[in-house]
Amino acid sequence: MSIALSRTPLRAVSRPFRWLVAGLAALSVAGHAFAAPVNVVAAENFYGDVATQIGGSHVAVTSILSNPDEDPHLFEASPKTARALQQAQVVIYNGADYDPWMAKLLSVSKQPSRVTIVVADLIGKKAGDNPHLWYDPATMPAAARAIAAELGRADPAHKAEYDANLDKFVASLKPIADKVAALRAKYKGVPVTATEPVFGYAAAAVGLDMRNQRFQLATMNNTEPTPSDVAAFENDLRKKQVRVLIYNGQTEDPTTKRMRKIAHDSGVPTVSVTETEPRGKTFQQWQLGQFDALGRALATTK
Repeated sequence: MSIALSRTPLRAVSRPFRWLVAGLAALSVAGHAFAAPVNVVAAENFYGDVATQIGGSHVAVTSILSNPDEDPHLFEASPKTARALQQAQVVIYNGADYDPWMAKLLSVSKQPSRVTIVVADLIGKKAGDNPHLWYDPATMPAAARAIAAELGRADPAHKAEYDANLDKFVASLKPIADKVAALRAKYKGVPVTATEPVFGYAAAAVGLDMRNQRFQLATMNNTEPTPSDVAAFENDLRKKQVRVLIYNGQTEDPTTKRMRKIAHDSGVPTVSVTETEPRGKTFQQWQLGQFDALGRALATTK
């Protein structure tokens, strides 16, 4: 008995085979589209905002310090913070002893694959320097470049998108740079004072003559300023030897409240700045708004 072997025509198998290939490709695309985002934890919400602007839908960002109504110097880490860091692929924090609790948490939460960006290291700052680095115009471009690079390493499939968003972010800082340049051209050398050195780098960029810096350092370090430093500060306000008083809107003690009252009574304009990005604003909007407020205050006194 002979058995006839039949050969199914190639055309007959090619269609379902094409369907199978197409189906597998679709599953692959769908799996790629719904890939888990890169987990990013930022100690401060302005660094988290930059990570969001660069990463877009491909990142899940948790910002630890995010309440503009709270004093960031009083922050205490919680188990929730530790859990977020345990799952993070990229961690960003300020450094320069501004957020020392981050280094402590990271040291007890080892993750070999986790990448940490310390912003102070990017711009050559260390403990003892003014830690309010985000007010230095050089800081955010450097931080953004580091964030884009690490997101590209963690998620190579979207590297081109991260790079494009980086370019867009850096370009979006130009209005701030233009505002700083305009203020510097008009007010360079003008004397101002502040209750804390929060706005110090920004004031230096404008070229303002910042007075009473020993008082500011004492306030920042939660120590009592000397009687002579207090007297010099009050004298500057009462005699209007400064054009503007800049104060930290998130932290106040009886001494700084008194300085604000003296400024008000003496007709010295005041400008509130914060250490935390306000809700509903981007980093760019926040910074530009504060420079606008400074410009208005400087324009009201001669």
